[in-house]
Amino acid sequence: MSKQNKGFTSTGAAIRKKPLGLRIWQNRGFYLMFLPVFLFVLIMYYWPMLGIRFSFFEYRAAGRGAMTWVGLQHFETMFLNPIKAPAFWTSFRNTLVLSVVKLLITTFASVIVSIFLNEMRNIHAKKALQTIIYLPHFMSWAVVASIFSLFLSPSGTGLVNGVLQSMGVLKNGEYIYFMATPSWWRPIYYLINIWKETGWGTIIFLATLSGINPELYEAADIDGASRGQKIWYVTVPALANTIITVLILNLAKVMNLFESVFVLYNTAVYDVSDVISTYIYRQTFATMNPDYGFSTAVGLFKSLVGCVLVLVCNWASKKTRGRGII
Repeated sequence: MSKQNKGFTSTGAAIRKKPLGLRIWQNRGFYLMFLPVFLFVLIMYYWPMLGIRFSFFEYRAAGRGAMTWVGLQHFETMFLNPIKAPAFWTSFRNTLVLSVVKLLITTFASVIVSIFLNEMRNIHAKKALQTIIYLPHFMSWAVVASIFSLFLSPSGTGLVNGVLQSMGVLKNGEYIYFMATPSWWRPIYYLINIWKETGWGTIIFLATLSGINPELYEAADIDGASRGQKIWYVTVPALANTIITVLILNLAKVMNLFESVFVLYNTAVYDVSDVISTYIYRQTFATMNPDYGFSTAVGLFKSLVGCVLVLVCNWASKKTRGRGII
């Protein structure tokens, strides 16, 4: 007689479960359908994690000798080396500043645009405007960088410099190199992100606005509230929980900053634009003798910081929403 496990219902009644092997055999069709997905996840997500071991070895290039165990030497170099540590800490600081400021600005812009769209009474104009502001999200960062490089070009063909010259702000033959000036790079970067991502960010806020009880606005009309007062005392409080949720969920991704910076930055603005991902890229692919061990250690540190942020955001989500993100 086969041995069966016992379980209990919500009322406390005992039930008998079939052995695990028998259950797997009876549902073998489902497991076979799941097998390709399982293998894909295993190969694409977990197998690459074996590369973490390079963080503890001296391994500069393939075919140049065996790996040498160095323990935590790469981490000491990352944090304390007088040559490499300053660039690493600069990239770490830039990652946090650029990600957090971009998150706050784009979220605020999305809220403002969402409220504006919600207040529009002409349905056709509203749909047309939504379509227009959604389009930039679907453009690749390479295309976006090319467009703004043309607009901000430090020459007579650059639209912005041409307008400034025509207004008398700049003299003829005088140009501003926006993308290669440290004081201009970050504001331009934030503006480009607002242009590209604000429209897509309005979707979740418009969904929240559509769920507001119309009776609240009717009560405000009876009380004699103006349109601005209805927005401030009805619409904004209704969005508050959604805004907090969006900020918490996106805060967990602040370390994943690469493509938008990579296509816009250059050597002249490394001090204000270099982030950890671009720093790793240069250490690995932009040098004649790449130090794979050191770049892997930096990547591991980035992953650990990202993991801590996810846990913190999960805790904050439980406090504010009553459920976590993981």
